[in-house]
Amino acid sequence: MSAKDHAAVIQLFDLLESRYAMRVIWALSDGHPQTFRLLQDSVGGVTPNTLNTRLKELRAARLVDHTGDGYRLTPQGADLARRMNDMQQFAGRWAQQQARAAMNGNAAQTVPASVVQAP
Repeated sequence: MSAKDHAAVIQLFDLLESRYAMRVIWALSDGHPQTFRLLQDSVGGVTPNTLNTRLKELRAARLVDHTGDGYRLTPQGADLARRMNDMQQFAGRWAQQQARAAMNGNAAQTVPASVVQAP
């Protein structure tokens, strides 16, 4: 990975690590626009100030847009959401492995290589 690509990844991670940013993207991933109030309910537990801040950041990053119908993902945001969807399959397998480890009294067990798929 080039230094430029690495910097882009770090920049994206910095944005997505902001509280509720990924939840906002995930909530909008169905393609239907959502009003501020509906989005707040979809995200769950987010204050209006925090949601407003995340939406401003995500709009500035051109991942979310606001239309007359509400907030929705831009084409770039939808592409990111599709890529985040790949984590859903991984998360299911990971959670099952964690549950098995907890039942065996070894909650600190690492995720086996068979659970992690190469990109």
